[in-house]
Amino acid sequence: MATVFRTDSDHNDFRSLVVQLDKDLQQRYGEEQAFFDQFNKLTKIRHVVVVYDGEQAIGCGAIKEYTPQVAEVKRMFVAPLYRGKGIALQVLSELERWAQELGYNSCILETGKKQPEAIRLYEKAGYHIIPNYGQYAGVEMSLCMEKELERG
Repeated sequence: MATVFRTDSDHNDFRSLVVQLDKDLQQRYGEEQAFFDQFNKLTKIRHVVVVYDGEQAIGCGAIKEYTPQVAEVKRMFVAPLYRGKGIALQVLSELERWAQELGYNSCILETGKKQPEAIRLYEKAGYHIIPNYGQYAGVEMSLCMEKELERG
């Protein structure tokens, strides 16, 4: 069973996983990825989850406040060797729990249309497609989703 660790964006293992995520996104989207990079800065993210298999960091994700009631899920990634084992769902579930603890009513996220495995994950976790929000409004390759969080 993987171990979940809460931290922030200064954590070295989180930053290492994000380097792998950015490489994966660059391969999928090529030059189009430069547009999204501006929205994925790592400074001052206070709510980050890193998942470990023993000492090895294998997955991550984060939440940031979008509005006082809504948290935005960011920087979801699982190392390729660990995909298909429920790690991403474990990260997402922990982020949702944390969002609830912080008083958020829902989580939103943006993913790309060239990431069908991510879209399936979010649908499986109870997210539904919403109109593209904020900086993603009108962006053809973006898909935005939302999930209402259960009241504690």
